[in-house]
Amino acid sequence: MNVRTNDDTTLIVEQAVRERYSKGAQQREAALCCPVEYDKKFLQALPQEILDRDYGCGDPSKFVREGDVVLDLGSGGGKICYIAAQIVGPKGAVYGVDMNDDMLTLARKYQPELRQKFGRRLDSESGMPVRFFKGKIQDLALDLDKVEEYLQRNPVASVADYQRLNEYTDALRTSEPMIADHSIDVVVSNCVLNLVREDDRAQMFKEIFRVLKRGGRAAISDIVSDEEVPVTMKNDSELWSGCISGAFTETGLLKAFEEAGFYGMEIVKRDEKPWQTVEGIEFRSVTVVAHKGKQGECLERNQAVIYKGPWKAVIDDDGHTLHRGARMAVCDKTFEIYIRPNSPYASSIIGIEPYEPVSRDEAKTFNCKVNATRHPRETKGLEYNKTEIADHSVCGPDGCC
Repeated sequence: MNVRTNDDTTLIVEQAVRERYSKGAQQREAALCCPVEYDKKFLQALPQEILDRDYGCGDPSKFVREGDVVLDLGSGGGKICYIAAQIVGPKGAVYGVDMNDDMLTLARKYQPELRQKFGRRLDSESGMPVRFFKGKIQDLALDLDKVEEYLQRNPVASVADYQRLNEYTDALRTSEPMIADHSIDVVVSNCVLNLVREDDRAQMFKEIFRVLKRGGRAAISDIVSDEEVPVTMKNDSELWSGCISGAFTETGLLKAFEEAGFYGMEIVKRDEKPWQTVEGIEFRSVTVVAHKGKQGECLERNQAVIYKGPWKAVIDDDGHTLHRGARMAVCDKTFEIYIRPNSPYASSIIGIEPYEPVSRDEAKTFNCKVNATRHPRETKGLEYNKTEIADHSVCGPDGCC
């Protein structure tokens, strides 16, 4: 009897994914995608071949902003990258990473044509680039195009050659990373993370975290399941390559972001109707946005926040409990996270600065483990004794406020 090991299963699954998407680059395969509505104005400039070979389940480009540096994981034929290029404008940049040679060929094929349409250099390392890299999304530091160039010059024919190859790849990751640390404003991905084998997923999320700038975000569209997928389905290479058996659970996708250090995870889109149902398990498309930047020291600068509601109380990803209507004491770092523009919390929070600012140099350490209210006198100052009574001049024609 032949017993299949985990390594055997991994190789079979990876080969199935590679072969299926190589075929999908040559001829459209409807089973690999969900119905998605994109902004038509961004599609008009794109070649029909790219539109036909797109295999996604959402539109993470909706979360790209003007001026962003964008990284698309599993960029395929380049559709999301070329949409993002139109959004980011002349001050932005777009990078795509994919492992499939046929998909990369398709994406790169239209760079000269789209350069003319968009009126800027899409294939340059400088200016406003749209560049496509060959690499694994769980190893964003290693540029596999450079590895292939090395192997052309230095074929591996011995253990010593193999050792030199490993030394070269280690050096590449350090000195010439494909995607540098803290270089990306937004990481997007469209129905790709679930194709990565489970053993590599923690590293994949660490890589997303590594390349994002502080204050950056990830917008991920993917297929999730409402139940754990059984091992028998996970060993089915056809189901895995079809974005089924490798699906995260709904809670598992959020937990993966949390464990990597992200905050403010939000399900911004969830299809009510399942895309597919297999053995009673529902698989549907979701889009999740997560943020980077909660790491750092906690300083006491006498700031407070008021949670507007409607919930009686809420808890953030650092364990801060905010009670509706109460002035809650927070550290300077948390205060900035809550009130900064485009913060996931900003619409629900009122920020209260002290009347007498406390400089960072004078600030003491704040104990973020204690959920405490802040007395108004801490904001105003203990000696604050101002009296100000409104006169009739503040009243409008319809009476006083």
